[in-house]
Amino acid sequence: MAATIDIYLVRHAIAGERGPAYPDDRLRPLTPAGTARFKETVAGLRELDITIDLIITSPLVRARQTAELLAAGLPGKPPIEVLDALAPAGRTAIVVDTIAKHARRRQRRLALVGHQPDLGELGSRLLSARGTLELKKGGVACIELDGATPGGPGTLHWMLPPRVLRKLGR
Repeated sequence: MAATIDIYLVRHAIAGERGPAYPDDRLRPLTPAGTARFKETVAGLRELDITIDLIITSPLVRARQTAELLAAGLPGKPPIEVLDALAPAGRTAIVVDTIAKHARRRQRRLALVGHQPDLGELGSRLLSARGTLELKKGGVACIELDGATPGGPGTLHWMLPPRVLRKLGR
């Protein structure tokens, strides 16, 4: 068996409401409350001793801001890479290829920051399951994959809503 890969699926934190204030949905930022809550969520991840080698994020502002908060709050300040395929309606096959590419580079703990329902559908694909993982805004799921088959099937180790992660970080 090849070395395992830990994939942390991270849904972006709470963002501004869709509407006239943000006619371009790609530019919607996190709210101040979303930022503050996600910092507490990251504290919960630290409490779980989570270490990330690389954060891969959707290019949308709210996802990039979430990725930046994640990087700033974790040990080693992992680098961030933008991947267009993590944007809404992105191509899952490209995301899986990206996971495989980084696994070959021995980056075996990857956080993928994105959006629902795409992120939940990616999680289901990695688990070879039907349906969609329902991640709340700021929620995180950990899926373990075999490095030899980074496209799955994987094992869901845990999936925690932000409320639980915030409580762990207190």
